[in-house]
Amino acid sequence: MKVAVSTVAASTVAASTVAASTVAASTVAVIGGGAAGFFAAISCKTHHPTAEVTLYEKTGKLLSKVKVSGGGRCNVTHACFNPTQLSKSYPRGEKQLKKAFSQFSSQDTVDWFEQRGVALKTEADHRMFPMTNDSQTIIDCLMQETRRLGITICTHTAVEAIVPQNNAFKLTVKGTSLHVDKVIIATGGSPKLTGLQWLADLGHQVATPVPSLFTFNMPGEKITALMGVSVAHAQVRIQGSKQKQEGALLITHWGMSGPAILKLSAWEARGLHAQNYQFKVQVSWTGAMPEQEVQQVLQNTGEEHRKRKLANKNPFELPQRLWLFLLEKAGLQAEAPWGDLGSKSINRLVSTLFNDVYEVSGKTTFKEEFVTCGGVSLQDVSVSNMESRVCPGLYFAGEVLDVDGITGGFNFQAAWTTGYIAGMLR
Repeated sequence: MKVAVSTVAASTVAASTVAASTVAASTVAVIGGGAAGFFAAISCKTHHPTAEVTLYEKTGKLLSKVKVSGGGRCNVTHACFNPTQLSKSYPRGEKQLKKAFSQFSSQDTVDWFEQRGVALKTEADHRMFPMTNDSQTIIDCLMQETRRLGITICTHTAVEAIVPQNNAFKLTVKGTSLHVDKVIIATGGSPKLTGLQWLADLGHQVATPVPSLFTFNMPGEKITALMGVSVAHAQVRIQGSKQKQEGALLITHWGMSGPAILKLSAWEARGLHAQNYQFKVQVSWTGAMPEQEVQQVLQNTGEEHRKRKLANKNPFELPQRLWLFLLEKAGLQAEAPWGDLGSKSINRLVSTLFNDVYEVSGKTTFKEEFVTCGGVSLQDVSVSNMESRVCPGLYFAGEVLDVDGITGGFNFQAAWTTGYIAGMLR
């Protein structure tokens, strides 16, 4: 297959944007044409303007996950500008990313794009998108920057082997041997351990990859008849686990989705994989409201609206279809007046609202945004520069590492941060 190559003469980079080089590197190979790979290549050429930087992508698609992220709008980052708080959104990698974010934070991401003419906006849930609401804006920015800096991009070009050799590396590309000084690996997550075996062969510990950020399938549950109904503030947890997550919950024709479910799937990724995705999820439709408060609200409603029908007085302002469904599940007649509810009926409704249980059987990948839990162990990587501890001169960035965040722009932020740091080649 023909290799697509784009080469543009390197532009002069302003001295103020170039950090002092601490590692001499005349040739650098960046493997992976996703967000982390592009940002690593750009960072590398910015910090080492005389280096020859080549980005290799085995497919014909560049920045494919950027393209589909956020429904085609690209959730660039999250409006959390405190490194400690930001790191708490990563089920794997929190401690290490806290240090990394002190070098390149979400604010740095915002500044980086805005300095290149891409303004970002913050939505109500703190997700950040380009003002254009179009992921192509981000892609165009990154592509333009690689052209400006003179980075070579090779598509349909897989790196078939990496062999450390005399403080450098020999790469096999399309059957030809190439010699480079440094290598940055940003190949993304792999759905199977075999896809990461080549990194294990270089001496790295690799955590077995399992899916993260997925929705719950409930083929036997009647609630799927309410597909399209969403609740703004629900709380969910896996039965038998103390982990709780809050946020919007969406009922689908296959089960449940939405930020609350997706966040829970990330935190429970390994446990749910071990259960073969056969488990029970407990839903509190009133969010974080304590059980006693739920009960008090129902009692007060019964006293203040004795003649109102249950169907017509919804004290928690839940979607009407869901409210009627929950009344029926609690064994209550929607046409009955509130004043007729006895303590047993109220207790049944409290239990249904506060601790509603559903049987889950299987999962569904969230749209096209496949995220894995697993990858190269952070024990084998120095987070201060993203360099391998077992293979000097080899750097890592992005989801190839055992790092993953919850939904909301966190995975892209990890890609920008680790890519930026790796590209410095310190």
